[in-house]
Amino acid sequence: MTTSPERTRIAVLEDDPVMGESLVQRLSLEGYDAHWWQTGQEALRGLRDVRPDLMVCDLRLPDIAGDEVFRIAARRGEAPPFLFITAYGEIDHAVELMQAGAGDFVTKPFGMDDFLGRVEALLQGQGHVADGDGPVLGASAPMREVEALLRRVADIDSTVLFTGETGVGKEVSARFLHGISARAEQPFMAVNCAAIPRELIDSELFGHEKGAFTGAHARHEGYAERARGGVLFLDEVGELPAPVQAKLLRVVQEKVFHRVGGERPIACRARLICATNADLEHLVERGDFRRDLYFRLKVIPVHVPPLRDRRDDIVPLLRHYVAVFADSFGRGVTGLGTYAEEAALAYEWPGNVRELRNRAERAVALAPAGKLRPVDLFPELEGHGAADGGDTLATLAEVRDAAERRQIERALEATGGQTGKAAALLGVARTTLWEKMRRLGLEA
Repeated sequence: MTTSPERTRIAVLEDDPVMGESLVQRLSLEGYDAHWWQTGQEALRGLRDVRPDLMVCDLRLPDIAGDEVFRIAARRGEAPPFLFITAYGEIDHAVELMQAGAGDFVTKPFGMDDFLGRVEALLQGQGHVADGDGPVLGASAPMREVEALLRRVADIDSTVLFTGETGVGKEVSARFLHGISARAEQPFMAVNCAAIPRELIDSELFGHEKGAFTGAHARHEGYAERARGGVLFLDEVGELPAPVQAKLLRVVQEKVFHRVGGERPIACRARLICATNADLEHLVERGDFRRDLYFRLKVIPVHVPPLRDRRDDIVPLLRHYVAVFADSFGRGVTGLGTYAEEAALAYEWPGNVRELRNRAERAVALAPAGKLRPVDLFPELEGHGAADGGDTLATLAEVRDAAERRQIERALEATGGQTGKAAALLGVARTTLWEKMRRLGLEA
């Protein structure tokens, strides 16, 4: 171990006496002050006295589940980072807990070096640290969490289901997952299920044999076969017709499929990753999507939040796309003006990242040289006073209020709505924060 702060306290919540004793002994040998609890109630009583820096917690306990211990501790403001111990079949549950801020999980059976590495990362405040110099998918806290989760499951072959609004970056996230996995050198086969005619989708996905139907003049390899040992990415998977859903279920369960008109089973070696902007649970209730397939696809659910909920990504994304298009088009656009940034931050972005990219492309193509103005990004503002970026676009007070609102919202999000901790992060007194929140119409 490279980092083992003296007397760092680690609590182990594990009802199995062999596993619990083994973990406590090893943590003690590593120099940690290890405490062992065998029931959830014992842990909830002990948290306030011990105040551990990290909790190692089994999900299955004799009295209350480990996830409930985490949620109760979080509500009481007593939750340190949690490292959950899970069985393979509990991965989807552990992923949901990570998305709720738990920390990390390790799947049984695990190696002690892997376990200790995760302990150290969590104690250093890193959790699922990204490789390289910084985050790839976004600078905002929600996208950092998405990226951390994807790095954690990159080399697990379980199916992944991306959900989120149109244009949020589900395929970008899927390609990122493929790129950091051991399958990165293999194909990434993307299929838009909504764009293929329903009568052709079986053949396009799984291929067909010569003579299988009128017009089948030669054998055809489908996307599942062409994906080889890489990734088969099914976008808008909720659009699959019922017969193809049944065939896909067999692919997930048995890792084989048949070409249309074929008798020989073909092994599917690709990892299946799906995405949808539809409410699959609602489709299941309506009978339009198979329940068994739905649960097979969402082993690892990943929700990509809309751009309006990750405003820290807006300006960096705009700067990136403006630079890319300025270079590609050979235009003299040098970046974003201050007022353009403020206008972008104030906008709700209903089309998400796809809309942002399109607006950046149009602005660079049509704007004069120099920095972009609000009207370049939002031509619909033409004729609305200072849309051209003049001095009257916003008063200093309005700009200050907008900046304070964003910063307070970030602090509240980072602290789970705890105003005392948010005030400490912002460097102001709690009463000052309350006054600003009241003036800006914010609630904890």
